[in-house]
Amino acid sequence: MTKDSHLSSKDVLESSLLHRSLTAAPAIVTKTSGPYLYLSNGEKILDGCGGAAVISVGHSNPEVVKAVSDQLSQVSYIHTSDYTTSVSEKLANKLLEKYQDKLSKVYFVNSGSEANEAAVKLATQYFFEQGKTSKSHFISRNQSYHGNCLAGLSLSGFPARRVPYEQIISDIFHKVDPAYEYRYKHKAETTEEYVKRLADQLEQEILQIGPENVAGFFAETVVGATTGCVTAPKGYFKAIQKVCQKYDVLLILDEIMCGSGRTGTFFAWEQEGIVPDITTAGKALGSGYSPLAAVFITPKIIDVLKKGSSAFVNGHTYQCFSLSSAAGLAVQTIIERDGLLTNVLEMGTYLEIKLKEKLSQFDIVGDIRGRGLFWGVEFVKDKRTLEPLDPSLKSGPKIQSLILKRGVAVYPGFGTKDGYSGDHILIAPSFDVTKDQIDIIVDTIAQGITDYIDI
Repeated sequence: MTKDSHLSSKDVLESSLLHRSLTAAPAIVTKTSGPYLYLSNGEKILDGCGGAAVISVGHSNPEVVKAVSDQLSQVSYIHTSDYTTSVSEKLANKLLEKYQDKLSKVYFVNSGSEANEAAVKLATQYFFEQGKTSKSHFISRNQSYHGNCLAGLSLSGFPARRVPYEQIISDIFHKVDPAYEYRYKHKAETTEEYVKRLADQLEQEILQIGPENVAGFFAETVVGATTGCVTAPKGYFKAIQKVCQKYDVLLILDEIMCGSGRTGTFFAWEQEGIVPDITTAGKALGSGYSPLAAVFITPKIIDVLKKGSSAFVNGHTYQCFSLSSAAGLAVQTIIERDGLLTNVLEMGTYLEIKLKEKLSQFDIVGDIRGRGLFWGVEFVKDKRTLEPLDPSLKSGPKIQSLILKRGVAVYPGFGTKDGYSGDHILIAPSFDVTKDQIDIIVDTIAQGITDYIDI
């Protein structure tokens, strides 16, 4: 144990570091290994959510650690205006080798927020290079989250994170309804009718803004932390893409949380039968070993840039950072070699079965949804009316805390319904998770829910 491992909660709060909360001290993690986090108080936590759906090959994987260490001893930093590294080139080639007929280039940055910011700039530049300079507006969905940078926050339809900054959020970002069938499909509607209503709404929004002004439509392929793993209704993305193509609007899919294999295919959109114009990815891409996110770009966009400025006007000091590329290459090599995407599908099916078997009995469990190893559990006061629990109770975080006390980490969410009311938890274990570990995760969640009900 290091001296720091004996810091009290008071010590942590009074330290010089600004934590996410000024009143609640985070636990000190002294070691990680495989699926476990080891805390300074001696507790061992089974990581059932990978932080924020980040971990894909477990914690402290020696193969990835060695790859980063080896890279550090060879080349640590270079500036990409003049140089590149073989490891970044190898990672890019590896990621695109199975998608050569669909994708042209990939651009590496450090976070999902940076990736979505880059996607906004890329879409804007794409039209600028064609002389369509008025096409600078973007449409996204309510109950969405696209990052902490200003463009990503402007795209996001999550009031709790936007409210302090509304004065500096641009009015060129517009919102339509979420594709959230559990809550927003009318009882008399079929799924097909609901999808048509959403597609018609997007079309009307484009027409109201003016097709000559709209550059792109942003959506999470499977919604992440805002609503907890909400998948789109069948046929939604094909209908949305048709509207976008009709009005020369780019379809941009945010797969920061749900992509990079999390749903069982590298891109979640593969299961929707479409190819978006731009895709953003991150989190599981590098499994948390070094900051890594990416923007995947189709040939039609690269072709326009080649005929124009021949450059993407967006540079970062640490873009294509060699240590992150080394981590990402090692992670992707392990996933491919060990057949972990197959494990995601198989264990994802098992996780779905166990969640529904163990949790459906609870009156406060309204919906269990997800795909692959990306599942959410939404809590309600009344299953019949779908009335959320009282927001003042902060049920999502409380349930997460009770589960954590029993030794399993899940990811909490609030404002699930409309940004103000509704609670959920999110489960997203590492791609190499086993049935035994899933049993522990689900049984502990059930115990945590029981603890909450008994309070």
